[in-house]
Amino acid sequence: MSIILTIGQILFGGFFIYSGFNHFVGLAGMTGYAASKRLPFPKSAVIISGAALMLGGVGVLTGMYIVESLAVLALFLIITAFVMHDFWKVQDPTARQMQLINFTKNLALAGAALMMLALVA
Repeated sequence: MSIILTIGQILFGGFFIYSGFNHFVGLAGMTGYAASKRLPFPKSAVIISGAALMLGGVGVLTGMYIVESLAVLALFLIITAFVMHDFWKVQDPTARQMQLINFTKNLALAGAALMMLALVA
């Protein structure tokens, strides 16, 4: 295994492990945000998405269940971009810009996960 691949796995997988961990650390705030987006069962949604992010990140980091991990991460990122970061509905320019940044970040990360999936599948 090349050092570049190992560094990539650490960075990409680590990002999702960290993000998933933050779902649990910031559960109350994220639950409130999910509720504001009218998600059903917002607390459960935050817990399930946090677990999916952490498990997907561990899969990328370790190379175990890599196809499943990348597929889950890509699916999560695409859904989250459109449901949670709907910048087109935001009136305040600053808030709109923040949502646009998160929307495009999620789509870019989903694209990276899909490219990796194409390489390993």
